[in-house]
Order: sequence, then structure tokens, then C-alpha cells
Amino acid sequence: MNIILMGPPGAGKGTQSERILDYCSIPHISTGDMFREAIKNQTELGKLAQSYINQGLLVPDEVTIGLVKERLSRDDCKNGYLLDGFPRTIPQAEALQVLAKEISRPVQLVINIEADKEELIRRISGRRVCPKCGNSYHLLFKLPKVENVCDACGSELIQRKDDTIESLNVRLDAYENQTKPLIDFYSNLGLCKTVNGLQSIDDVFNDIQKLLDEVK
Repeated sequence: MNIILMGPPGAGKGTQSERILDYCSIPHISTGDMFREAIKNQTELGKLAQSYINQGLLVPDEVTIGLVKERLSRDDCKNGYLLDGFPRTIPQAEALQVLAKEISRPVQLVINIEADKEELIRRISGRRVCPKCGNSYHLLFKLPKVENVCDACGSELIQRKDDTIESLNVRLDAYENQTKPLIDFYSNLGLCKTVNGLQSIDDVFNDIQKLLDEVK
């Protein structure tokens, strides 16, 4: 099954993507991983991407799309894939429709995990992380045994810059402006299905599983 997973920061995409991968036995495809692999292996597209990154420039769509096409063409994607973080714009979505059909691996389902902005801010702004060992905590859902101290190594917990309320408002507004056209694009194609991300983790996946079963 060929799937795109969408959702704002804090909506639970990471948790749900793991469950989808297990349920469907398909690879997780992210543009970040593709860029890192191509640059590490010094492929032609990797070298090209690195040249833009080194100049502090955005990598052009044609380079990103080339990497996506190469990755989706591999044997491990023959039974499906889960795309995360791509597409981000309408031109990318249109290009994906073309290339996916060219390699006979068209997008079959777009899952949009939806959540209220206030709840997202509550979820993310409460995150705390240990800078030493990487353990994660939450002021509401997963408190350390000693306030602001990591259970594992005793280091003082920190809040990442991306998790502050100010940063979150910027990120969520950018996501909304960027993603709304994509939701409309895939909805018009009959591919986009929205799931309520405010439910429990299990209930969210139950809804996703129903969508997956409908497409299988």
C-alpha cells in the first residue's frame, strides 16, 4: 500500500507511523533520510543537493523529486511505502503524482492526522529532554521521579527551542498555511482521509487501521 502521512507537529505522526509500518510491512520514506543517504554515498543527486545546502540555499524541487523517484523505485517499495515529510507544496504533489504513476507505484491513501492547535501546544510545550542521554519526559504525561532531573543519568532536563510556545506558534502557523492546499489537493482526488488526533493513541490507530483495510 502506498501511503502519505500528514499531520502537524505534536499530532502523533511518529507513533502512528511506527504502527502503520508494522501493520503494512512497508518502509518509512522521509526526505531527510534520503538527503543524508545520497550525500553520504556521494551520488550525483546527493552531490547536487549538498552544493545547495553548503550555500545555505533550499534544495530545488527537481533534485528532491529525483531523490524521491529513485527511492520509491527500489525493491523494498514494491509492496508499498509510507511517505513522511513529502510533498510539502502543490508543485511537489503534482510531480509525485506523475512520477509515482511512471514507476507504477501511485499514491493510494493520504492520512491526515488532525488536532486542535491549543492541544498541540499543550502536548509539545510540556516536553522535556535529557541533553546527556536523550531520555524524554513530559510535564503532564511522563514526569521524572525528581522534578526536572533525568531518572536515568541525573542530568538537568531542558526544553528544546523548537518546543517553546513562541516557536510552536510559528511552526503551527507555517504548517497550516503550507498544508491546507495539500489537503484540498488530495481531497479533490478522493485520496485524503482525516483522523481525529485528539483521541487516545489506540483509538487513533483503530481509525487509521479501518482506512488501511478499506484500501487493501
